[in-house]
Formats: sequence, C-alpha cells, structure tokens
Amino acid sequence: MTAPPRLFPDDDAYMRLALAEARKALEHDDVPIGAVVVKDGQVIGAGHNERELREDPTAHAEVIALRAAAEEVGSWRVLDSTLYVTLEPCAMCAGAIVLARVPRVVWATDDPKAGAAGSVMDVLRHPSLNHRPEAVGGLLAEEAAELLVGFFRARRTR
Repeated sequence: MTAPPRLFPDDDAYMRLALAEARKALEHDDVPIGAVVVKDGQVIGAGHNERELREDPTAHAEVIALRAAAEEVGSWRVLDSTLYVTLEPCAMCAGAIVLARVPRVVWATDDPKAGAAGSVMDVLRHPSLNHRPEAVGGLLAEEAAELLVGFFRARRTR
C-alpha cells in the first residue's frame, strides 16, 4: 500500500507564487492559470497561460513552466522537483508532467470539465504509464477558483 499524498509547510508559499503567475495571464486576457516548478527550494521554472497571447493551443502554464525548468536543469527530465499549478492539469499537461518525470504535482482547484488528475480521467496515476508522480489537489483551492470564476464572469458581461 502506498502512502497518501501529503502537503508540506512550504507548499502554501509556492502555490501563492503560482497564483501570482496566474494573475499575469489577465494582462493579456488569458484564462488565469499559473504554474511554478520548484527544486531544492528554488523556483526553476514558472509560467502562466499564454494561449491567447501566442495563439498557441499548447501554451498552458504547466508546459511553459516545464520548458523553463528543463532549460534550467539542462535536461528534459525534471527530476527531484515539484510542480505547483492553480488548476488541475488537463490531459496534455498531465502527459507532459509524466514525460518530464516530475515526481510530485500539487494543484489548487479541481477541473471537473477537463481535469486529468482524477476529475475526468487520471493520467498522472495511470497504472500503464512508466512514471506516476505523487499528486495532491486542493491547496488554496478557494482562492484559485475565485480567480477563475471572476475571469469567466467578466467575459460573460462584456
């Protein structure tokens, strides 16, 4: 039997950095989702959604943060790290996390429409894959959800 996912004291501070990244997406009218990759207590990659800005369907916060982290460590394997993201990863991002061999993922709020860490499907813990990171959700969920709800509410009233 494996141990249940757990949170650590520094997780809160790193998720707050991811929330700050998410707010940057609002500057260019992207969905406010942010991510940071942390290794040995240092942020080695950060990103926020830039799909609208880049006109790129792959410009999700997690992908941008993972690219920066890979460049920082000089390898596509982003080992001994934790990825913090404000919304449960989608299938594409969960796949990228698995392929990058990130050992731990922490997200804020669940995504009941596209979440691939347990809400709709579970790519992160799929038994057929060769890497399954520790995955835990719900950290600062209310704050992340409020950011998203506010963004979509403002779009509907335009």
